[in-house]
Amino acid sequence: MKKIILLIIILILLTGCNNGNELYNLNDFILPNDSEFLTLIEELDTPERTCQYMQNNFEYENNSIALTPYQLFLIEKGNCDDFKNWAIYFPNYHEYETYQILIEFPSYEYEDDEYHMIGVFKEGNYYNISENMLYVECFCESFKEIMNFNLYHGWISYKVYDYDMNIIEQRYNN
Repeated sequence: MKKIILLIIILILLTGCNNGNELYNLNDFILPNDSEFLTLIEELDTPERTCQYMQNNFEYENNSIALTPYQLFLIEKGNCDDFKNWAIYFPNYHEYETYQILIEFPSYEYEDDEYHMIGVFKEGNYYNISENMLYVECFCESFKEIMNFNLYHGWISYKVYDYDMNIIEQRYNN
């Protein structure tokens, strides 16, 4: 487990995935007339199934635009922003309470800071997350507890958005 956590941290810091300015509002996403995709929406009815589908069908590739869930479905390659969009779209459709967190990290390679996106699901009384394509049961009681979870050491700031892109919480690590 420690090796997996270390690998995730390294991937986050080395790849970056969003400049922090381009967030896609999933309310603007129009369902395509594609029976395979529409069937998938019905099948992926939990956060865990949604993330498992990503693990089985997608691969990581850095890109400069945020993909819709359908675009990701077609090209099967994306970054953390794209995986976050996928991860929260399906559970939200099935009436899960979903959020997204934009995390700012210091860059060790570039002048500008690095950004990372995760999906968050309210399951019962706890929050669990999608870390890229992985479903992580962290059983956190708050967004700050998610940020202090083993995966996100060294963060500078974070913003939590609800599904409608309203800022719910914003913190700076002092």
